[in-house]
Amino acid sequence: MRATVDFAPLFRSSVGFDRMLNAIDLASRIPTADNWPPYDIVKTGEDDYRIDMAVAGLAENDLAITQERNTLIVTGRKEPEQQSSTEYIHRGIAGREFERRFDLAEHMKVTDARFENGLLSIILKREIPEAMKPRRITITSSTARRGEDVPRIEAQKEAA
Repeated sequence: MRATVDFAPLFRSSVGFDRMLNAIDLASRIPTADNWPPYDIVKTGEDDYRIDMAVAGLAENDLAITQERNTLIVTGRKEPEQQSSTEYIHRGIAGREFERRFDLAEHMKVTDARFENGLLSIILKREIPEAMKPRRITITSSTARRGEDVPRIEAQKEAA
Protein backbone atom coordinates (compact mmCIF):
# COMPACT_ATOMS: atom_id res chain seq x y z
CA MET A 1 0.00 0.00 0.00
CA ARG A 2 1.32 3.43 -0.94
CA ALA A 3 0.92 6.35 1.47
CA THR A 4 -0.29 9.57 -0.11
CA VAL A 5 1.23 12.91 0.81
CA ASP A 6 -0.74 16.14 0.89
CA PHE A 7 1.26 18.88 -0.88
CA ALA A 8 -1.38 21.58 -0.32
CA PRO A 9 0.61 23.37 2.43
CA LEU A 10 3.58 23.67 0.08
CA PHE A 11 1.40 25.14 -2.67
CA ARG A 12 0.07 27.75 -0.23
CA SER A 13 3.45 28.87 1.09
CA SER A 14 5.69 28.86 -1.99
CA VAL A 15 6.01 31.14 -4.97
CA GLY A 16 7.50 30.13 -8.30
CA PHE A 17 7.87 26.43 -7.50
CA ASP A 18 4.67 25.37 -9.29
CA ARG A 19 6.40 23.18 -11.88
CA MET A 20 8.48 21.33 -9.29
CA LEU A 21 5.56 20.82 -6.90
CA ASN A 22 3.31 19.61 -9.71
CA ALA A 23 6.00 17.11 -10.77
CA ILE A 24 6.31 15.80 -7.21
CA ASP A 25 2.55 15.55 -6.87
CA LEU A 26 2.23 13.75 -10.20
CA ALA A 27 5.08 11.35 -9.39
CA SER A 28 3.45 10.39 -6.12
CA ARG A 29 0.14 9.57 -7.84
CA ILE A 30 1.32 7.52 -10.81
CA PRO A 31 2.27 3.96 -9.98
CA THR A 32 5.39 2.71 -11.73
CA ALA A 33 3.99 0.05 -14.02
CA ASP A 34 7.03 -0.79 -16.08
CA ASN A 35 10.65 -0.64 -15.06
CA TRP A 36 12.16 -1.76 -18.35
CA PRO A 37 14.74 -0.95 -19.56
CA PRO A 38 16.82 -0.55 -16.41
CA TYR A 39 18.74 2.71 -16.15
CA ASP A 40 21.12 4.67 -13.94
CA ILE A 41 21.32 8.43 -13.50
CA VAL A 42 24.85 9.56 -12.66
CA LYS A 43 26.05 13.02 -11.61
CA THR A 44 29.47 13.39 -13.24
CA GLY A 45 30.17 17.02 -12.36
CA GLU A 46 28.61 20.12 -10.85
CA ASP A 47 26.38 20.69 -13.89
CA ASP A 48 26.99 17.41 -15.75
CA TYR A 49 24.86 14.25 -15.72
CA ARG A 50 24.66 10.94 -17.55
CA ILE A 51 21.79 8.52 -18.07
CA ASP A 52 22.88 4.93 -18.76
CA MET A 53 20.23 2.56 -20.12
CA ALA A 54 20.72 -1.18 -20.58
CA VAL A 55 19.02 -1.91 -23.89
CA ALA A 56 20.29 -5.40 -24.72
CA GLY A 57 18.64 -6.90 -27.75
CA LEU A 58 18.24 -3.55 -29.52
CA ALA A 59 20.51 -2.02 -32.12
CA GLU A 60 21.51 1.63 -32.48
CA ASN A 61 19.00 2.03 -35.33
CA ASP A 62 16.18 0.83 -33.05
CA LEU A 63 16.65 3.73 -30.59
CA ALA A 64 15.49 7.35 -30.76
CA ILE A 65 16.18 10.22 -28.35
CA THR A 66 14.04 13.36 -28.40
CA GLN A 67 14.13 16.44 -26.16
CA GLU A 68 10.92 18.47 -26.03
CA ARG A 69 11.30 21.47 -23.73
CA ASN A 70 12.00 19.95 -20.30
CA THR A 71 11.23 16.33 -21.20
CA LEU A 72 13.68 13.79 -22.54
CA ILE A 73 12.03 10.89 -24.38
CA VAL A 74 13.93 7.71 -25.18
CA THR A 75 12.12 5.19 -27.38
CA GLY A 76 13.10 1.76 -28.59
CA ARG A 77 11.30 -0.02 -31.40
CA LYS A 78 12.79 -3.17 -32.84
CA GLU A 79 12.23 -3.87 -36.50
CA PRO A 80 10.16 -7.01 -36.96
CA GLU A 81 12.28 -10.02 -37.75
CA GLN A 82 11.87 -11.54 -41.13
CA GLN A 83 11.05 -15.21 -41.41
CA SER A 84 14.11 -17.23 -40.58
CA SER A 85 14.85 -20.82 -39.93
CA THR A 86 15.97 -20.03 -36.38
CA GLU A 87 13.94 -21.80 -33.72
CA TYR A 88 14.17 -20.41 -30.18
CA ILE A 89 13.90 -22.86 -27.30
CA HIS A 90 13.99 -20.01 -24.77
CA ARG A 91 13.93 -16.29 -25.53
CA GLY A 92 15.07 -14.30 -22.48
CA ILE A 93 16.69 -11.25 -24.08
CA ALA A 94 14.06 -8.54 -24.07
CA GLY A 95 13.62 -6.79 -27.37
CA ARG A 96 10.25 -5.22 -26.70
CA GLU A 97 9.27 -1.68 -27.51
CA PHE A 98 9.56 0.97 -24.82
CA GLU A 99 9.21 4.67 -24.21
CA ARG A 100 10.96 6.15 -21.18
CA ARG A 101 10.40 9.79 -20.20
CA PHE A 102 12.67 11.87 -17.99
CA ASP A 103 11.66 15.28 -16.63
CA LEU A 104 14.59 17.66 -16.95
CA ALA A 105 15.34 20.75 -14.90
CA GLU A 106 15.43 24.15 -16.53
CA HIS A 107 18.35 24.77 -18.92
CA MET A 108 19.31 21.07 -19.23
CA LYS A 109 20.62 20.13 -22.65
CA VAL A 110 21.58 16.79 -24.20
CA THR A 111 25.16 17.17 -25.39
CA ASP A 112 25.95 13.64 -26.54
CA ALA A 113 24.55 10.11 -26.86
CA ARG A 114 26.57 6.92 -27.23
CA PHE A 115 25.61 3.31 -27.81
CA GLU A 116 28.14 0.62 -26.99
CA ASN A 117 27.80 -3.03 -26.01
CA GLY A 118 24.05 -2.79 -25.37
CA LEU A 119 24.40 0.31 -23.15
CA LEU A 120 22.94 3.65 -24.22
CA SER A 121 24.61 6.62 -22.52
CA ILE A 122 23.01 10.07 -22.74
CA ILE A 123 25.19 12.99 -21.62
CA LEU A 124 23.39 16.03 -20.20
CA LYS A 125 24.68 19.45 -19.16
CA ARG A 126 22.99 22.31 -17.35
CA GLU A 127 23.77 25.48 -19.32
CA ILE A 128 22.54 28.49 -17.36
CA PRO A 129 22.23 31.63 -19.52
CA GLU A 130 24.61 34.45 -18.60
CA ALA A 131 21.67 36.70 -17.64
CA MET A 132 20.54 34.17 -14.99
CA LYS A 133 23.94 33.54 -13.40
CA PRO A 134 24.61 35.20 -10.04
CA ARG A 135 26.31 38.56 -10.34
CA ARG A 136 27.83 40.88 -7.78
CA ILE A 137 26.10 44.23 -7.27
CA THR A 138 28.30 47.15 -6.27
CA ILE A 139 27.06 49.29 -3.43
CA THR A 140 27.78 53.00 -3.41
CA SER A 141 27.63 55.05 -0.25
CA SER A 142 26.19 58.52 0.10
CA THR A 143 29.67 59.92 0.86
CA ALA A 144 30.90 58.71 -2.50
CA ARG A 145 28.07 60.60 -4.18
CA ARG A 146 28.74 64.01 -2.56
CA GLY A 147 30.53 65.32 -5.58
CA GLU A 148 27.65 64.32 -7.82
CA ASP A 149 24.72 66.57 -8.49
CA VAL A 150 21.82 64.70 -6.90
CA PRO A 151 18.43 65.55 -8.44
CA ARG A 152 15.94 67.01 -5.99
CA ILE A 153 12.22 67.23 -6.14
CA GLU A 154 10.96 70.68 -5.43
CA ALA A 155 7.39 71.60 -4.73
CA GLN A 156 5.86 74.64 -6.34
CA LYS A 157 5.72 77.61 -4.04
CA GLU A 158 2.33 79.16 -3.88
CA ALA A 159 1.68 82.72 -2.77
CA ALA A 160 -0.52 83.02 0.24
